[in-house]
Amino acid sequence: MLNGMRCGASVWTAATLALLLGACASNRSPAPAQPTPEVVAEAAPQPQACPSGVPADTRCLGGQDSSGAFYLIALPKDWQGELVLHAHGGPFLGAPTMRRVEEDLQRWSIMPRAGYAWAGTSFRQGGVVVRPAAEDTERLRRIFIQHVAKPKFTVLHGQSWGASVAAQGAEMFDAAKPYDAVLLTSGVLAGGTRAYDMRLDLRVVYQYLCRNHPRPDEPAYPLWQGLAAGGKLTAAELARRVDDCLGIDKPAAQRSPEQARKLKTIVDVIHIPERSIAAHLNWATFHFQDIATQRSGGGNVFGNIGARYAGSDDDAALNANVLRYAADPAAVARFGADTDPQGRLSVPVLTLHGIHDATAFVEMENRFAQTMAQAGHAATLVQAFGEHADHSYLTDATYVGALNALKAWVREGRKPTPASVAAACVAAQAAFPSDCKIQPDYQPKTLESRVPARQRP
Repeated sequence: MLNGMRCGASVWTAATLALLLGACASNRSPAPAQPTPEVVAEAAPQPQACPSGVPADTRCLGGQDSSGAFYLIALPKDWQGELVLHAHGGPFLGAPTMRRVEEDLQRWSIMPRAGYAWAGTSFRQGGVVVRPAAEDTERLRRIFIQHVAKPKFTVLHGQSWGASVAAQGAEMFDAAKPYDAVLLTSGVLAGGTRAYDMRLDLRVVYQYLCRNHPRPDEPAYPLWQGLAAGGKLTAAELARRVDDCLGIDKPAAQRSPEQARKLKTIVDVIHIPERSIAAHLNWATFHFQDIATQRSGGGNVFGNIGARYAGSDDDAALNANVLRYAADPAAVARFGADTDPQGRLSVPVLTLHGIHDATAFVEMENRFAQTMAQAGHAATLVQAFGEHADHSYLTDATYVGALNALKAWVREGRKPTPASVAAACVAAQAAFPSDCKIQPDYQPKTLESRVPARQRP
């Protein structure tokens, strides 16, 4: 489920230059050299059947690029030259598959229905790794230009975790200006070194209450590690343990008083609804395992020294007894170099976020706005917020209205406001009947208002 960097505060990348950059990002060191996906001859995409839900007159092309990523391109009938390049959410931990991309196209079929070509990639690998995914997305744009056509207008769209991919990609390739505009929806935009703090908080509070992840008869391990080395816990077994402790899969009337008390404590302390607890614990297990073993050099990215938890029936006991961990500066720097945006986006950027999003907190947008401002690019950012609780999809009219607002900004110089984005959504309802819930006056609070502040390297 997302930030500006501080010296030693966050980094994970493979490149030594990025490591050096990330070591003191709050000093706003010069942008790293612009990377480019390796220039190789890419095979032409091949015709294939479009997945269900895509308009029948859409032409689909697909293939596997030179890095191993699967991709799909959808071209609507009478295409007018406008392309949406999609960076998907997740991340997923398994090997890339075409099915992953087909599901993305089905979910985002509004794009070809609205007349846009759509192109999406599985990325070359699973796991919590951002910059290579941004390279894969840019590679797909080049495949499109080489084998389909040169678009008149290209929007880079990042959804959820994919918003961090898109934000990083727009920075990485900013010198060449391959994208006319950037649309970031339900974005994990606080940077990986801050976005996932709440999941460590969830792990330590859950373990204080439940003591079954791990159980007393299992090897102990630091919870930031996700699982013990060699641990074989499955998602199904984790779900069973969560239900045993919290009764989360039972109707409220069937929960024991102790289950109800513990469940309420987690909801009140971590500030997530009941429906989100199991998913966040899953990510705080298997994604944390990926980060610890594959992305951070084995060090701890997430600390909670100094975090003060509040909302339980005995906060003093809670804070005295939860497990505490100090983040490792080198691990934070390594992870942050890969996941923490620097705000160096010079093309128009529009973000959309549900106010009640329990997967990627809306307060992350406040952090992203700070990052853009610190980089000197506040003028290229517009943020709009809606009365949405959904994370994975807003509404058809919302996306179409946002794209229309971006086109007017790029082509006519009419920078949108939250009110004009809301009006563009309403205008799109005629062709795409669906809700418009944007609240033009809403401003998110700081991330620290929802996730306790803590010591940072």
